[in-house]
Amino acid sequence: MSDDRIVALIGNPKPASRTRDAAERLARGLGEEISVIELSQFGAALLDWTDAEVQAAVDTVAKADLLIVASPTFKATYTGLLKLFLERFPGQNGLAGVVGVPVMLGAAPMHAMAPETHLKPLLVELGASCPAPSLYLIDSTYGTDGSLESWLKSWRAVVLRGVGGRERS
Repeated sequence: MSDDRIVALIGNPKPASRTRDAAERLARGLGEEISVIELSQFGAALLDWTDAEVQAAVDTVAKADLLIVASPTFKATYTGLLKLFLERFPGQNGLAGVVGVPVMLGAAPMHAMAPETHLKPLLVELGASCPAPSLYLIDSTYGTDGSLESWLKSWRAVVLRGVGGRERS
């Protein structure tokens, strides 16, 4: 998949987080060349709709072939930082042609449906297609428990087919 662009969008307010690590592991499992956008780097610039660096990140996300959107679980859903960034995309077509993979990390399995019930509908509302189930990882064990590898074994081909069969404007 080296000709396709994989972007990992990290919605954790803490830089260099486990959320980023998990998203990068997933991205590497789906392809070779990845770009990472860590929203924590923008701070208050996310509120400035004229900020050139934030706009460049928006453009990168909109041009992605495969977008991994990763967030820790905050109050049973994704972070406000991620929501604030995604507000820059017009509904129904802002992510048209992008294949999305929603990923959330949390401390316990009690929020395992959060990426499927909260983050995936947001990506679909923005026009992304999400051909596979969302991924929820336990933040203390995702690197050793095999859950990420199991998801890749089950869904990698489906996601890559979605990328291969997409139409871009």
